[in-house]
Amino acid sequence: MNSWPYPRWIAHRGAGKLAPENTLAAFRLGAEHGWRMFECDVKLSADGVPFLMHDAALERTTNGVGTGGDQPWDQLARLDAGSWHSRRYAGEPLPTFENVARWCLANGFFLNVEIKPTPGVEARTGQVVADHAARIWQGRAVPPLLSSFRPEALQAAMQAQPQLPRGLLLDTLWDGWWDIARQLQCVAIVCNHALWDRATVAQVHGGGMRCLSYTVNDEWAAQRLVDLGTDGIITDRVDLFSPA
Repeated sequence: MNSWPYPRWIAHRGAGKLAPENTLAAFRLGAEHGWRMFECDVKLSADGVPFLMHDAALERTTNGVGTGGDQPWDQLARLDAGSWHSRRYAGEPLPTFENVARWCLANGFFLNVEIKPTPGVEARTGQVVADHAARIWQGRAVPPLLSSFRPEALQAAMQAQPQLPRGLLLDTLWDGWWDIARQLQCVAIVCNHALWDRATVAQVHGGGMRCLSYTVNDEWAAQRLVDLGTDGIITDRVDLFSPA
């Protein structure tokens, strides 16, 4: 099995739901709770700047309107990505991928980058995110783990920067997922936590990959995954679980 430098516990979108997701404020709060590895979503602006946001649409987590990927970075950078969460975070901006990456490196933290393309630009997003990651982490011992639900994005990332580790995200065990993961030379399968059973864990481990789970917010679910021998747990509950 591949060597695995990452912690078991991973904070979802920075600090789960305790701060506005995918902002530097969330990452700082997660770090204050003792977390050392973080997950985030990265997509491209219209002019090719990788930035953090989960949804294609801006409305849920910013005061913007429309599709984030259709707007240039100079417009996205002006948005308020914190007021929707609470007054404490009013005015918090969207961060670029580079902002968050440099913060993680400066503090010795690990990162799981979900490539979250705007529909229609899957391959370009995978390539640009991989190129940025390779440049920023050049010469560092532990690169980020790149993951995506979109095989096209992972394929482009592999072609651009084959040395970066990749994980296939799954919300169901769709036909052909195992063959695709092997074709993409993935080091991990990142599943909805309910999908894991002993047979699937054994299959993934037997293929030399690691087993990661999202989004695990209950102690019973976390214990089931530990008992199954899985390797990574992504959670919103940075206040409930101890990452140590």
